[in-house]
Amino acid sequence: MIQPLTMPEQGYTLTPKEDAIETQMLEVSMGPHHPSTHGVFRMDVVLDGEEVRRLKPVLGYLHRNHEQLAEKMNWLGSIPFTDRLDYFCSMTNNWAYCLAVEQLAGIKVPERAEYIRVIMAELTRLQNHSCQAGFLLSDTGAWGTPLLYAFREREKILDLFEAASGARMMCNYMRFGGVRADVDDDWLAAARKVVENYPCFIDELEALITGNEILLARTQKIGILPRELAINASITGPMLRASGVDYDIRKVDRYGIYGRLDFRVPLGEVGDVYDRYYVRILEMRESVKILQQALRDIPEGPSDAGVKMRNFKVPVGDGYGRIEGPKGELGFYLVSDGSTRPYRYHVRAPSFINLTILEDMCVGHKLADAMVILGSVDIVLGEVDR
Repeated sequence: MIQPLTMPEQGYTLTPKEDAIETQMLEVSMGPHHPSTHGVFRMDVVLDGEEVRRLKPVLGYLHRNHEQLAEKMNWLGSIPFTDRLDYFCSMTNNWAYCLAVEQLAGIKVPERAEYIRVIMAELTRLQNHSCQAGFLLSDTGAWGTPLLYAFREREKILDLFEAASGARMMCNYMRFGGVRADVDDDWLAAARKVVENYPCFIDELEALITGNEILLARTQKIGILPRELAINASITGPMLRASGVDYDIRKVDRYGIYGRLDFRVPLGEVGDVYDRYYVRILEMRESVKILQQALRDIPEGPSDAGVKMRNFKVPVGDGYGRIEGPKGELGFYLVSDGSTRPYRYHVRAPSFINLTILEDMCVGHKLADAMVILGSVDIVLGEVDR
């Protein structure tokens, strides 16, 4: 007689399959330090043989008190702290926070600054999705070549960030009403060269891995996220679109200058790991189109609205600003009491929200598949544990 595994302290009971060889359930702790967990993150996994029967994400190892710190400093002082959320995507982190403050304070951003913001955001999307594809291949246990290729291209984008902001990763570049420093003609020429050559890299990456039979075997029909479940769980970004949901905040809110740019929103059909990979590949091609238009049409003019940062105050009220970050909807909910600092500051982080559906995608798959499914979510622990 096969005995069930009872864990009352965790609130569940599991019974092995009756026709299976008599075995005992095994609980495995993956992490908090594990090369496939993308940071200080743990998964408590209950296994029946190699099959995942239950999976519990364990968070909180990297908590940095981000939101409470922001409520104790002035409005401007929080911008460099947003860099440390998704540290792969500091430019888009800056933009989401500044957009929320601008909506609350009624600040109008000049045209040139709007173009620069879009350029920085789409360059960020390119380097994020490129590296995610490389990390995903590493999670399958495959070779490291795609990741090295991705980092090679990422370095070119980081060179542009460094030239514009003085920093490669923690850019601290956006300001209320614009950007901290304008970009000159030489910078724009260098950016056009990077964007012009990027489709060659995407073609190279696709030729190397998209049709690879090992990748197909490890990703197709693995970790399927049904459309209805994705919507009900508030999943956003490439994960949501890979499940066939046509929702992109750049199209919905038309913030910045996205309303005047021509690009499409790629969608998946199955919602498996492969669709989540390939939607990001297609999104990179669309980002190249956006960048070509923005770099072609960027106007002359001021790059900031001349907002005085000293003793900067926001009118009493509350508001929510959001953007389509590389990982999904990044939003900031802010409450102002009219002083020089936020009364309430809350981050809606896509890595955290998208991670909540991990168990639903992993149950029934092998343990090795769970690592690939986690990789397809594309998390950064800096914004999971805030």
